[in-house]
Amino acid sequence: MAVPGTLRRQPSNRGLVSHCTHHHIVVFLLTFFSYSLLHASRKTFSNVKVSISSQWTPSCQNSTAPELRPYELWNSSHLFPNKEEATLFLGTLDTIFLFSYAVGLFVSGIVGDRLNLRWVLSFGMCSSALVVFSFGTLTEWLHFYNKWFYCCLWVVNGLLQSTGWPCVVAVMGNWFGKAGRGFVFGLWSACASVGNILGAFLASCVLKYGYEYAFLVTASVQFAGGVIVFFGLLTSPKEVGLPELGADEDEGSVEEDANRPLMGDDDVDDDDRNYSIQATDNDSQPKAIGFFQACCLPGVVLYSLAYACLKLVNYSFFFWLPFYLSNNFGWKEAEADQLSIWYDVGGIIGGTIQGLISDVLQKRAPVLAVSLLFAVGSLFGYSRSPNSKPINAVIMAITGFFIGGPSNMISSAISADLGRQDVVKGNSEALATVTGIVDGTGSIGAAVGQYLVSLIQENLKWMWVFYFFILMTSSTILFISPLIVREIRLLLQERRLRMLAE
Repeated sequence: MAVPGTLRRQPSNRGLVSHCTHHHIVVFLLTFFSYSLLHASRKTFSNVKVSISSQWTPSCQNSTAPELRPYELWNSSHLFPNKEEATLFLGTLDTIFLFSYAVGLFVSGIVGDRLNLRWVLSFGMCSSALVVFSFGTLTEWLHFYNKWFYCCLWVVNGLLQSTGWPCVVAVMGNWFGKAGRGFVFGLWSACASVGNILGAFLASCVLKYGYEYAFLVTASVQFAGGVIVFFGLLTSPKEVGLPELGADEDEGSVEEDANRPLMGDDDVDDDDRNYSIQATDNDSQPKAIGFFQACCLPGVVLYSLAYACLKLVNYSFFFWLPFYLSNNFGWKEAEADQLSIWYDVGGIIGGTIQGLISDVLQKRAPVLAVSLLFAVGSLFGYSRSPNSKPINAVIMAITGFFIGGPSNMISSAISADLGRQDVVKGNSEALATVTGIVDGTGSIGAAVGQYLVSLIQENLKWMWVFYFFILMTSSTILFISPLIVREIRLLLQERRLRMLAE
């Protein structure tokens, strides 16, 4: 009995191993740590919110208060009359950053597909480091406090940091094919969580000297990383004479499988497969696709909307978890920073394991659905965590496993799948654009969420914030439900065909 193409084209991990060189390892590490450093500088802001709030309000803990007497001088320098208004402004800054970050992602994806990815990434890292230094360190050294200046700096920082993710995903997509992509990208997408851990560690180490030194350390390390990326990153295999992914498809090599997306599109008609965003077959030079063309790719809109809801929850933990632990349980800020690391540890493990499972199943959506269902339960459990650090850390890690894992999968492996579908014929010039759309839409949702979190917390307290998270996680499942149903049908169909073939 003839075996259907769905069963014939099973990717082989041998393809990944046989094509792996030391260049692949260098690219993996450089892209990994470049984005880790970007995330570390973001994490610094969330880790020092309590110190910033105290510094911006009249308080006995405010170290600058004695220096700013008489009262007129103090009154002209402090920003808020109480910590509640300072907290609301901190949430506003998060929203401003994420909105500008979202707009920048849509633009950076297009720019990254048209310019050298190494230049764009390095410029973003170094410039963002200078802005972070100005925001947290320079203003404090000069005792210059101005709300509008902070807002402007954070808008610029969001635009500059947006160059990171589309570029690193595109570079990884150029070097690593679909064979084992779920596992490789699941492991690699831990870069954000590693950055969070690094940022929390650096901030907690120097926080006793003042929050400005936390910004100084992370900005310095990020600037140095941008310089290393500029001189050391290879954006594609052709720069060292290696064949590009898909170059040997016609010869029937394993890379034919490596470039086929795990989007369950084996049920698409052959006539639909003839559609291509490429202008002509005679055009040997790949052209970057347009923004609206990328939006029309199968699955892009659904995953973008789903990621908007999921990133809202994930980034709320990212921005507010240390603040929540410090305010809700009364723990010291440095202790809260260190404890928040367990959420990222869970995300690292979750992204890697779930990516590996999706490689085995050859489907992503069902794995996401199961994880998100468990995420709803873990959120409910974490909202009722007792005032115990060990218990809180365990539940926090479980929550990170079921929320951070799916978030890492959508933003990395699934984005790479979407950017390498058959309709773009493996065109790497679509990767950064598609990644920018998915992550940009997610950042819009996260931006709205940060303001809502501060608003809900101020008026309804933290329990209702977790109910809001549960609603958003359920919405994520709802948006990808058509893909879940489709891929489950394909799994059942493949199972029946295998049984018949035996």
